[in-house]
Amino acid sequence: MKLNFIKTTYCLLATIVVACSSPTLESDAAMPESNTKTTVSTQKMAGYNLVVDINGTGDYKTIQQAFTAVTANNTAETKIFIKNGRYKEKLVLPKDKINVTIVGESKDGVIITYNDYASKLNSAGTAIGTSGSASFVITGSNFKASSVTFENSSGNVGQAVAVRVDGDKAIFNNCNFLGFQDTLYTRTDTSRQYYYKCYIAGATDFIFGASTAIFDQCQIFAKKGGTYITAASTTQTSKFGYVFLNCNLRTDSGKATYYLGRPWGNYAKTVFINCDMANHIKPEGWHNWSKPEAESTTFYGEYKSTGLGGNMNSRVKWSHQLTDAQVKEYTVSKIFNGWVPVL
Repeated sequence: MKLNFIKTTYCLLATIVVACSSPTLESDAAMPESNTKTTVSTQKMAGYNLVVDINGTGDYKTIQQAFTAVTANNTAETKIFIKNGRYKEKLVLPKDKINVTIVGESKDGVIITYNDYASKLNSAGTAIGTSGSASFVITGSNFKASSVTFENSSGNVGQAVAVRVDGDKAIFNNCNFLGFQDTLYTRTDTSRQYYYKCYIAGATDFIFGASTAIFDQCQIFAKKGGTYITAASTTQTSKFGYVFLNCNLRTDSGKATYYLGRPWGNYAKTVFINCDMANHIKPEGWHNWSKPEAESTTFYGEYKSTGLGGNMNSRVKWSHQLTDAQVKEYTVSKIFNGWVPVL
């Protein structure tokens, strides 16, 4: 049965045929950076405003330099092409840098990485916290990324964010998100985010936050050593939280080791629609984070889950099995309150 929301997505969004796969990355070695614009001349690539190349053949050697060069509050799109390389940078896209698009030369070849973690101390001797651990913080609206790997390489050391998204209308197409705990932080409740054919890997609460986000045809990879995939903190007034459409849930962990989610906030909303789940998903599906009161305020649902972990017969009684009528409400336009992403 082909659903209405799938037809809507395909009509409004470009077709991408590059498949997501688990990448093999090189060691976490620091790469050289430059504080000055390179003098190496390069023919501007057609359709791009700026070119970043760590080896010096572009306009800038670092991505942060390119962000700094973007005109503030520019209503026109600024397209930045990033050549292959391992960019060890702690990036911030400021709130006034809007309509910025980054495109990697290849998904597995362009790696944006850093190794901060929440308990790491700053110069004042204070822990930087979960928000401060992010390798890349996006506060500007209308941000797009295609064919890029985002990584927090610190490993199993507690909360360590690869990407934190605060800005509204963010689009990620054919990207990798790599980490362990708290890989992807969809932080603000005013942010709408669209992930298309992305690969997201982690172990504990590795997709978390208050934003409204669609994960369309993504691979969600649960690493050995974790227990929870999502930890939504959807606000009470938000109609939707996390919506996974036609995703594959995979693992290198054992059988029945993972919950689909637990409520960071008591009004968490997470739905899996037409997703294929491996046997790492626990039969009960969902966890209340030892907060029985959250069972009546969260909305955790599934529709036509398949695979060894997709049997919904033993799911917790306070979760929902969506009807055909309910699923019709899960169109891109309705979830995003009128915004339709364009890749």
